[in-house]
This record gives sequence, structure tokens and C-alpha cells, in this order.
Amino acid sequence: MINKVLIANRGEIAVRILRALRDMGIASVAVYSEADRAARHVRLADEAYCIGPPPSAQSYLNMDAILSTAKACGAQAIHPGYGFLSENALFAERCEKEGILFVGPPADAIRAMGEKTRARQLMAAAGVPVVPGTLAPLDSPEAAEAAAETAGYPVMLKAAAGGGGKGMRLVESRAQIASAFRDASSEALKAFGDGSVYLERAVVRPRHIEMQILADGHGNCIYLGERECSIQRRHQKVVEEAPSPLVTPAMRASMGEVAVRAARAVGYQSAGTIEFLVDQSGEFFFMEMNTRLQVEHAVTEMVTGIDLVREQIRIAEGAPLSLRQEDVEIRGWAMECRIYAEDPQRNFLPCPGTIHAVRLPEGPNVRVDSAAFTRGEISMFYDPMVAKVITWGSGRDACAATMNRALMEFQIVGTHTNRDFLLAIVNHPDFKAGALDTGFIPRHFSGASMPVSSPAAAADIAAAIYAYESSRKQPCTAPPQGAPSAWRRAMMGDR
Repeated sequence: MINKVLIANRGEIAVRILRALRDMGIASVAVYSEADRAARHVRLADEAYCIGPPPSAQSYLNMDAILSTAKACGAQAIHPGYGFLSENALFAERCEKEGILFVGPPADAIRAMGEKTRARQLMAAAGVPVVPGTLAPLDSPEAAEAAAETAGYPVMLKAAAGGGGKGMRLVESRAQIASAFRDASSEALKAFGDGSVYLERAVVRPRHIEMQILADGHGNCIYLGERECSIQRRHQKVVEEAPSPLVTPAMRASMGEVAVRAARAVGYQSAGTIEFLVDQSGEFFFMEMNTRLQVEHAVTEMVTGIDLVREQIRIAEGAPLSLRQEDVEIRGWAMECRIYAEDPQRNFLPCPGTIHAVRLPEGPNVRVDSAAFTRGEISMFYDPMVAKVITWGSGRDACAATMNRALMEFQIVGTHTNRDFLLAIVNHPDFKAGALDTGFIPRHFSGASMPVSSPAAAADIAAAIYAYESSRKQPCTAPPQGAPSAWRRAMMGDR
């Protein structure tokens, strides 16, 4: 049984994991960079340790510092969250060698699915439908030209070693292929240390739909339903929902069975996501597997009632899945909007700085996953996402109406956010109609069509002032190195 877990992450996902651990009665250990000394995950954890300077390479990506901290504090397991080391096969291997449980899949599964061309080869061999294209990296612009002629334009060049939109280029004609190959390869090399790219036929106006799976070490694997992730900006998801307005029960079963087949093909264990591109006819193709917890996992939790982090911990302990496929039931609808500290009016420029006041949405059917707090810092060193607003409804219209209300309640003083941009999306007629594809944002929101932030209503201003004034006397200090948090001290009666 695991009784102490180190969380090798920061921000809202670290707080999310902390909460699951506390529900399970498991002690939590936070690690933090010097920039995060007063961060919320540090203040909430049972123990907290500094692991290095602000740059990620010297802190949250510092395997030596994280592993030595885990051993020194007696943590039996490490949960990597998402990002940072979550899909690093070497880190998973090092955890195993140090006798520390990695709360995630085996290193071999991470490695198999992390290199995209190898993953395509494995999936094709397993009978999983893949987008037509190359099954190996391209070695030159000339090879890319030949592959494009075979696949037929338009085509997509993609980084073989990465994801998240880095190293991707849409190519409409032969005249663009050579420069696109060089640009994609260069960007991939900078982002992932590997400039290899491969080519796929571009699916016109595709939907991006992913399937959540859970697999244990006893041969059990189930799917928990799909998430619609088509609302994207520069290949980064902005709004997600579960289920998808496109997917029928029969299509869900078909996609789920394919996702389970894909997971079994690499001996997968833990929570994972199979991502599909779906064309306008409804045909779906394997795109990639995310071998970790997803940012948007909360919408699946909302419609299934299953705590994915708890399941990850149980699987890491060696327990079998706590439910069977027939136990999974989709109830109602859930949506998630990602709140970023960025300015849509300035090409979504990140806006780091101090949060002078924050008011998070409340009320029925609203969940907010966030590490933001009044007088907290939005660091220039990390991703500017400050919160995920998640809502539930008995149906899609009810869920969207609750999301509209929740976004209107969301208020941060001290920085710009994309709140009004998100409001414009969820109130757009095509969004309401479920007419979605990955080109939704560039088609409807660019240039003069970008929503302009309107002055806050009097009630919002009053609430922000109240939040600011009520916070002025609140301390904002981190616990001493390795000391129990204020939460733990209160639980132990040391007030």
C-alpha cells in the first residue's frame, strides 16, 4: 500500500492530485522551484521541498533532484501529473531502478507511443485505423515531396517525437513542401531535441475526439467514453466536452473497442488517452496516444463519477480495476474551458504578474480546478493557464448555459485573461449547434472578429474590490523547507 506520494509537478494539476491523495488518506509531498516558493500546491501539501531555480530544466525537469528528494522524504511513489516528466520513459525507468513506483504506464509503453512513427507502425499492425501517410520519418524534402504526391494534397507534416502542435505544418501544394519540411523539422528539433518528421494526408475540417481508457496490471482494460476536443487554437485545446455531440452510442462502442485494442498492443497500464481524427463522413483514424493524465480529464470524471487520479494510484499499487466495462455509465454532459493569463487583443500574449484579487465561480454543477489565489503569482517561467472551469448539465444546452454563468462569474484583477474570448466561443451559434471542427477558432475568431473585452458589470467590480480588500491582511508565505503545511498542522492540532 502506498502511504506517501511525491507530486513532480506544479499548478492546478498538483493541487488536483493533492486532493485525491488526501481523500485516500495518503500523505503528499510537493516539490517547487524558487519561483514557486509561495505557490498554492506548496502551501497545501503535507511536506514541501525546493528542487532548484525557476527554469524548468533546473527544477521540474531535474530528475536527480526529484528522485533524491523522494528517497530522502520516504515517498514510495511519484505522480508526474501532465507535462514535464509525465511522458519521459527514462524517468519512469529511473523510478523503477530506485525502487519508487511511477504513477503511470511502463516505460516501454511510453517509449512505444512517444515516437509517433513507431506508434503508427504498431497501431497499423494491431489493426487500428491510421491516417494514410508515412510509417517512418522522412529523411529529406525530396522524400516529403514523393510521399505527398502519393498521399495527395493537402498533407500534414508532423514531428515524430513530439506533440502539442509543435513541429506541425499544413501543406496545400508542392510549392510549399520543401520550406514546410525545413520549418517543421527545425521547430521539432528545438522543442523535442529530435528533428524527425513524418507525413499524413490532411483530413479536411476534422474533429478531434479522444477516448479515455484505464488499464491495470491484471489484463483488464476499459474505455470511459469520449471527449470532444475540436475547439483549438494553434493545435492547443481551449474548450473540451464529454460526450461529443457527434458520437452515437454505436460509434462510441466502436471507438472504445479500438482504443482498448491500441492500449493492449503496447502493454499499457494506468490512465491513458487514445486520440482520433474524425472526418466529415464520421470515419475515425488513430492520431496518437497520450500516456498520462490529460488536462481535460475532469469532464470525463464529471459524466462518469470516476476519480481518475484515485484509479491511477490504485493501479500503481497493483490493484485490479475497481469497475468493469458494463459498470461505466455516461450521465449528462460536461464542458471545460481553460482560463489563461493572456491577452487575446495582443495575439494571446502571456500576461504574467501578481493576482491582486480573484473570484472563482461557484454554485450548482460548477467545478474549478485552479492554483490561483489572491496575491499569488502567475510566473513568467511556466504555462500561463490559471484555472479550468468545468460545468455539468443534464444535457448539452443546460451544461453550456451553466458554463456561460460560470465564466461571467470568473474574475481576476491584476492580469488579462481569455475569459471574454471563451464566452464568445460558448455563445457562438455554431458552437451551440455542435457544428465543430479544428478550424472553428481561426474561421470565426481572427482579426476584426476577435471579441473585445467589455467593461465589467458593477457587480463584478464590487466583487473584485471586496476580494482585494479582504485579502490585504492575509499572509502569503511558504512553509519552511520540508515543514508540514498549515493544513497538516491544523489536522494535527498544532494551530
